[in-house]
Amino acid sequence: MKKVAIIMGSDSDLPVLKPAVKMLAELEIPFVVRVMSAHRTPAEAADFARNARAEGYGVIIAAAGKAAHLAGALAAQTILPVIGVPVKSSTLDGLDALLSTVQMPGGIPVATVAIDGAQNAALLAAQMLALSDGELADKLLAHRQKQHDSVAAKDAKIDISAILAE
Repeated sequence: MKKVAIIMGSDSDLPVLKPAVKMLAELEIPFVVRVMSAHRTPAEAADFARNARAEGYGVIIAAAGKAAHLAGALAAQTILPVIGVPVKSSTLDGLDALLSTVQMPGGIPVATVAIDGAQNAALLAAQMLALSDGELADKLLAHRQKQHDSVAAKDAKIDISAILAE
């Protein structure tokens, strides 16, 4: 199975990425978590992205706040899919990071999830890998069924008379 790389621009982004780490672990997808900066360690970030495919990675998740150039900087160095996670880390509530991540020039795509949307980044990475991995596709289907069952159980518990009695 291909691996997923979770790259963050700063270790302060780790709390935002915990849902992605947990989701990849739950789905039994091998992954690494690294800190690399598009601005402070650009050579290392570029080198990682250039070699990621040969190292067995299938998808890169890149999380950064503020200027949020990390996802684009990595995408410019690889043909692997890059999923950007804009991090809410400034006075603009993450809108700056969202716009920096989503506004890529033609020819260098970055898939972008919601601000602090690490769990969806992990699920999107898993869906990409599942295109060529039937076992992983089955795990994703089971995850979806679990979500369905959870909502159905909550629906069954709704008691209008108890709400009206309050």
